Amino acid sequence: MADVNETTHGLLQELRRGTIILGVLSQMAEPRYGYSLVPLLEEKGIAVDAGTLYPLLRRLEKQGLLNSEWDTNEARPRKYYVRSPFGQQVYDALRDEWRSMNRSMESLMNEDEGGSNDGAH
Repeated sequence: MADVNETTHGLLQELRRGTIILGVLSQMAEPRYGYSLVPLLEEKGIAVDAGTLYPLLRRLEKQGLLNSEWDTNEARPRKYYVRSPFGQQVYDALRDEWRSMNRSMESLMNEDEGGSNDGAH
């Protein structure tokens, strides 16, 4: 029999993958360097480590969702990312879909909380 914690952990990882993308895109209206996103997201309850974040930023840039620019004026050069116009369109669509799915899921879960767990309502 499968372990509840192990199964839950795996499913939560799947769920978080998509939410991290939306969370990152939501914060990219203004230029930000990668590490600045870590505490910003954590403050909102989304934990992400640099080992996940930097490859994600590069992938989003490669997909055309983010633009980047190096700032070499500081002692340590930093690469700043910002949503591209295409990224804004994609973000808007994802955000709208997220809100719709969230309403649907809340409705489903509220129904479940009011009835039995065996699906016979």
